[in-house]
Amino acid sequence: MTIDSLIDTVLDREGGYVNHPADRGGETRFGITAAVARANGYGGPMRSFPVEQARALYRRLYWEAPRFDAIADLAPHLAAELFDSGVNMGPAVAAAFLQRALNALNRGATDYPDMPVDGCIGAVTLAALAAFLKRRGAGGEAVLLKAIEALQGERYVALAESRPANEAFLYGWLANRIG
Repeated sequence: MTIDSLIDTVLDREGGYVNHPADRGGETRFGITAAVARANGYGGPMRSFPVEQARALYRRLYWEAPRFDAIADLAPHLAAELFDSGVNMGPAVAAAFLQRALNALNRGATDYPDMPVDGCIGAVTLAALAAFLKRRGAGGEAVLLKAIEALQGERYVALAESRPANEAFLYGWLANRIG
């Protein structure tokens, strides 16, 4: 699994141009919101937003900037989940899920110290992940994936509960984004 294949999957899932009335993000093309496109130099109509620009933004903003590429060196399946969650919820939310899960799985800070849950992957998060994987072995990555998917599912339900318009998306989020 490469970042190119992960981006292909997101592009397939997100489709082309969408402007769903219940989506606070407004217009999107290939899953990129108009706000993100504009903040990164695109000035044209979203219906014409080029797929090459979407690919570049996914790589830069949702893979490299949050350091999911560094996670991939240690746990590629985990990195793929964080990328997909980051596309849907924001990279900082996905990174915070990882940090929360690692803190909860460190056996009272005996395996590695707790870290701040700041949504930023740096040396401390990477060291904790490496220590967790070393301690738990091959099954550790699968357990982290379950923990992150549980946090993700809880967030989706909370979003639907807090804003009834989000109920339009809940089934798809649960069906297509978890597992």
